[in-house]
Amino acid sequence: MSTLSTILIVDDEVRSLESLKRNLSGDFDVKTAANVKEAQAILESEWVKIILCDQRMPDMLGVEFLITVRERWPDVIRIIISGYSEAEDIISGVNDAGIYQYITKPWHPDSLKLMLRNAERIYDLQRQNELMAVELKMATRDAEKTVRSRKERLRDHYSCDSGIIRADDSPMNNICDTLHQLATYDISVVITGESGTGKELAARTLHYSSLRWNKPFVAENCGAFPDELLESELFGHKKGAFTGATENHIGLFERADGGTVFLDEIGEVSESFQVKLLRVLQEGEIRPVGSTQKRKVDIRVLAATNKDLEAEIRAGRFREDLYFRLAAVTIDIPPLKERTMDIPVLAAFILDEAQKHFGKNVKGFTHEAIDRMMAYHWPGNVREMQNEIQHMLVMGPEGELLGAELLSPRVLGGSLAKQDVGMMSLINLKGTLKERVEQLEAQIIHKILIRNRWNKSRAARELGLSRVGLRGKMERYGLMKGEPADTQDA
Repeated sequence: MSTLSTILIVDDEVRSLESLKRNLSGDFDVKTAANVKEAQAILESEWVKIILCDQRMPDMLGVEFLITVRERWPDVIRIIISGYSEAEDIISGVNDAGIYQYITKPWHPDSLKLMLRNAERIYDLQRQNELMAVELKMATRDAEKTVRSRKERLRDHYSCDSGIIRADDSPMNNICDTLHQLATYDISVVITGESGTGKELAARTLHYSSLRWNKPFVAENCGAFPDELLESELFGHKKGAFTGATENHIGLFERADGGTVFLDEIGEVSESFQVKLLRVLQEGEIRPVGSTQKRKVDIRVLAATNKDLEAEIRAGRFREDLYFRLAAVTIDIPPLKERTMDIPVLAAFILDEAQKHFGKNVKGFTHEAIDRMMAYHWPGNVREMQNEIQHMLVMGPEGELLGAELLSPRVLGGSLAKQDVGMMSLINLKGTLKERVEQLEAQIIHKILIRNRWNKSRAARELGLSRVGLRGKMERYGLMKGEPADTQDA
C-alpha cells in the first residue's frame, strides 16, 4: 500500500495530464481524471489530500468544480492551474472555491513540487488543528498555557543562537549581532540577499527577539499576486467590493495587529500598489477594499527582496519615499558561496533534521562529501543544500557514512570543476618528476572514481586500465572510499 499522499489532477488535455503525472509520480500517489465526472468518482472512493484542476475545461470551469469540491470535501486542498491569469478568475477562485494557489502555465517541476509539499503540510496541519480544536473545547483552562508555551518554543527556536546555524568564524555572526541589536527597536528593516539565503528566517529572528514576540507574525509573498488580490490579502475587503467578494475578509495587516508583517519580494510590487502601501505605512491605517472606514493598525513591517532596490529607484521602478519608509535599516544576507565555513555545520544540522523527518539514521558524511559540498557554489543556497542532503540520505545506506558518490551530478560536477583549477599547482611541489607525476596520477584516479561513484569496472574502462590494475593503483595510493567528516558534533 502506498504511503505517499494522494493528489488528483483534473485536466481534459491528455498531454498535460501525462506531463503532470510523470513529474509528480515519484513524490505523490497521483490520480488523474479527464473530466468532472471521473474526478467526482475518484473523490468518492479515494482519500485525496490535494486536487490540481485545470481552469478551462469543456464541461465546467475549474473554479466552478472546486466550489462543489469545497462543499462536499472541504478538507481537500484546492489548486487551480491554467494558461490564463485573469484577476477576476483568481479572485473568484480564492473567495468562492477557497483555492490554496493559482498556478499559471508553463510551470516549473521543482517549484510545483515545493508548492504541493507545502499544501500537503497544510492539509496535515488542518487535520491536526481539527483534533486540537476538539481537545481545546474540553480543556479551555489549559488553552492559554499551551499557546504561550508554543510561542515560547518558537521564540527559542528562532533566536540567533538556535535558529541561525553558522560556524564560529562565519560572516553571519555580524548579521546576528545586528539582528540582536535591532530586535527591540520598533523600526522597519529591509533584508536583502539571493533566493534561499534565509531572509525569512532573519525576519522571524527579528520578530521573536522583539517585544512583539507573543503577537502574530504573518508573511506574504508580494510577487505571487496581482495588485487587486494583493490589496485584498493585505488590507482586507468588504462583502460586494468586487465580483466574487461574497463575504468580509480580514487582511493580514489587521490580523497581525500588535505583531509583525513580513513582506517578501517587495521589489516585485507595481508602482500603483507602492503608492497604496506607502499611504498605509505613513498613516498607520488601513482601509479595506470597498469600505469607507479606516482602521488603525499597530504593526512592525519587515520587507525582503533579492533585487537591488537602490538600482530599481534609479531605473524608476521603485519609489524612493517608500524605500526610505521601509528601509530604516538594511541587512544583506551573504550567499552560501561567500560563507563556505558554514557548510559543514549547516550540512550536519540539515542531516540531523532530515533523519528525524524520514526516520532513517546514518553516521554522517565522509570528509570527501564535505569537501565536495564546500567546493560547490550553491546557486540555490541553503534551500538547494537541504534538497541535496535529503536526496543523499534517502539514497544512502542505512547506518553508514554518506559519501561524495551520493551527491547529484550537478553538485559533484561543479565541485570537481572548481577543484580541478588547482591541480596544476602540483608543478610547484617539491620532489622528483616521478613523485610529482604520481601525485597527479593519484588525483586523476580519485576524481574518476568519484565521478563513477566508486564503480571500479567503469572507472577502469575510462582510464584504460584493467580492474586488477586499477585496484593495485588504489592500494598503492591509499585511495579508499571516504572517511567520516569531523563535522558531526558541530
